[in-house]
Amino acid sequence: MAEWTEKDPIVSIRDVHKYFGDLQVLKGVSLDVMKGEVVCIIGPSGSGKSTLIRCVNALNDIQGGVIKVRGIDLTDPKLDKLALRKRVGMVFQQYNLFPHKTAMENIMMAPMLVLKENEDEVRQRARDLMKKVRLEGKEDAYPGELSGGQQQRVAIARSLAMSPDVMLFDEVTAALDPETVKEVLVTIKDLAQEGMTCILVTHEMGFAREIADHIYFTDNGVIVEHGPPATFFSEAKDPRTKEFLSQIL
Repeated sequence: MAEWTEKDPIVSIRDVHKYFGDLQVLKGVSLDVMKGEVVCIIGPSGSGKSTLIRCVNALNDIQGGVIKVRGIDLTDPKLDKLALRKRVGMVFQQYNLFPHKTAMENIMMAPMLVLKENEDEVRQRARDLMKKVRLEGKEDAYPGELSGGQQQRVAIARSLAMSPDVMLFDEVTAALDPETVKEVLVTIKDLAQEGMTCILVTHEMGFAREIADHIYFTDNGVIVEHGPPATFFSEAKDPRTKEFLSQIL
């Protein structure tokens, strides 16, 4: 197999089909993401957006097509899922922090338990990450003492602690109060500006327009239309895209 280089897509999705029982949720989806790109996937509920990004870190298996991350074929039966998930961080709508552990302990757990890294190094990285997500001073706070937006930023830091190559964000602001949405979006924007490869499922259209290099609109398990924000929002061609945008913009 040819070695992956930065000229190749870091995430390559080719003709992917996904079923849950008899229900087909992805019907031949293809998209490429280059290193450092920010891709936003938008579309109505039930269109397959979240299913698609969960396939990228093998939380969902696929029934047809190929997904590669840095050249690693996710359909390989011998796939090392742990190694894959070190490369591909994921943040969900629900932050799922351990309630009896502090923010710092939540961030430090995986590098120490999974990667068996040195505690002092991990602690320093966790401190740096708390600073990065703008939560300095909250290191010893428990999740119950933090707002939803703060907890979500700890969850982002926890994912970054594994030093991933790609970050997946699945509707990470959907469960938050409007006033805390912005602080989470600022954190993601900081990451994107530092060159992190990001794939986001989002309904925050203003944010998608501001940070995405490329936007994909999904409906009923297919990619209907895609393009850079500059043209996507103003020059959508497919009636399904136009109708969706007219309802939310």
